[in-house]
Amino acid sequence: MVNQLRPALVMTALFTLLLGLAYPLAITGIAQVAFPDQANGSLVRDAGGRVVGSSLIGQPFVGATYLHPRPSAAGDGYDAAASSGSNMGPLNPDLIARVAESAQTIRAEDGPGVIPADAVTTSGSGLDPDVSPAYARLQAARIARARGVPVQQVQSIIDAHIEGAFLGFIGQPHVNVLLTNRALDARFGAEG
Repeated sequence: MVNQLRPALVMTALFTLLLGLAYPLAITGIAQVAFPDQANGSLVRDAGGRVVGSSLIGQPFVGATYLHPRPSAAGDGYDAAASSGSNMGPLNPDLIARVAESAQTIRAEDGPGVIPADAVTTSGSGLDPDVSPAYARLQAARIARARGVPVQQVQSIIDAHIEGAFLGFIGQPHVNVLLTNRALDARFGAEG
């Protein structure tokens, strides 16, 4: 029995050190060298160097002067500790009521028009930092009114922040809410 137990313990210790310590440290080191921004969370900082968010994690923006994100099903909204989708099917009455309420709010804030699906539905994680270009453009008139600037100026900032599909064919074009709102503040001044 000792003859069988000793090699098993040695192999367990060896693979624990190799795959549990050496490999993660090597990958972390490579990531820090090759992709330092992404490896450290793609943090966004203000002019004073203070972290204001991550370009990878959604956060709530509710003021009329800001681009609003898509709804979140993560806890009380954008809670990374409770990241998940709602798991509600399309016939669930709670989902239907929430979508109808969201659509009513959007129509009241942004006026009539086609409401894109991402404006009223949550992402799989509940933390999506991006919205579709259609939803961002729908909000341009409200943002311009609230900031007292021409809608074309807001539209140009939104258009400048549209990111295409990864490698030209993976995913959909999208607009990062945090980065666009930071650009709006940089151009027109921070709002409360």
